[in-house]
Amino acid sequence: MSKPVRVMIVEDSAVVRQLLAHIVSRDPRLQLAAAVASAEEALAELERVRPDVISMDIRLPGMDGLEATRRIMAERPTPIVVIADAVEERGLRISMNALRAGALTVVEKPLGPAREGWERVAEAICTQLYIMSQVPVIRRRPSSLAPAAVQRPARPVPPILPSRPALVGIAASTGGPPALARVLGALPQDFTAPVLLVQHMGAPFMEGFAAWLDGLVAPPVRIARDREVPRPGHVYVAPGDRHLGITAGGLLQVSEAPPVGGQRPAADVLFQSMARHLGPRGLGILLTGMGEDGARGLTALHAAGGFTLAEDETTAVVYGMPAAAARMGGVSALLPLDLIGPRLLKAVGTDAS
Repeated sequence: MSKPVRVMIVEDSAVVRQLLAHIVSRDPRLQLAAAVASAEEALAELERVRPDVISMDIRLPGMDGLEATRRIMAERPTPIVVIADAVEERGLRISMNALRAGALTVVEKPLGPAREGWERVAEAICTQLYIMSQVPVIRRRPSSLAPAAVQRPARPVPPILPSRPALVGIAASTGGPPALARVLGALPQDFTAPVLLVQHMGAPFMEGFAAWLDGLVAPPVRIARDREVPRPGHVYVAPGDRHLGITAGGLLQVSEAPPVGGQRPAADVLFQSMARHLGPRGLGILLTGMGEDGARGLTALHAAGGFTLAEDETTAVVYGMPAAAARMGGVSALLPLDLIGPRLLKAVGTDAS
């Protein structure tokens, strides 16, 4: 067996710190390397402990988890999993910004073995710590919340399709929130097509994620509702633990159908519904993420005549999902992140000036 993953816990509450230590210690995949009460202590111990992954609280005395994430990613890049209270608004905003600063994912804070859903939350924490420990992370400049796109000659891009897309579908997983902010940040408020968005994230965080994104980009962002008519220039986010797609009549479809490939919402569900009901009038974009969700759906959309973009390996935090789509022949163009928004504007025919 490979060595267990070394975990550093950063949590100011002694009770929650002990709870997290218990959760980590009982999982054979993980090893508790350190448990500290402040960001300052974590930074001081980082070089000595050399953890494989960090469990980061967000509301800390002194330096908060957002600033700690920035410092760690600038000084000794280490995979960071944010442990957050999903119902605390300010903490959610800080958590989303921590993802933008380099943290990989956010999971729900445990409330104790006597609380309903305890085992589910504990398992989610351990699984995310283990999985994220395997993700290569890069050094971030303190002055930037996201890496600049690698400058290199772009791959040939097919011409704009003769049928202007009527709807855009975008999906992402690990590393998705900052990537989505970059792509949607290129769109004007009068963007001429609706945008449907699937982001793999714990259900309790989806409302906060949509609100955070809404505060960053020009198009309004909201949680999708079943049977809603999608409006141009609006972004509709799949609700937590629900699939999102489009119906034959052009309405949003929010469903409790079983997970696909272990995911709900699943990017494959979104893209396959676009392939069935829109064909060449659909435009699909697959961004950073672990696994293969979205690859088959994007390939189906491409086969149906839709225009499909995927994030290039040079900028993807995790190149799993885009790589799988490219292997299947489902990608019209692979582009670095900063070129996807402008290419989307060109394809839809929106004037970016």
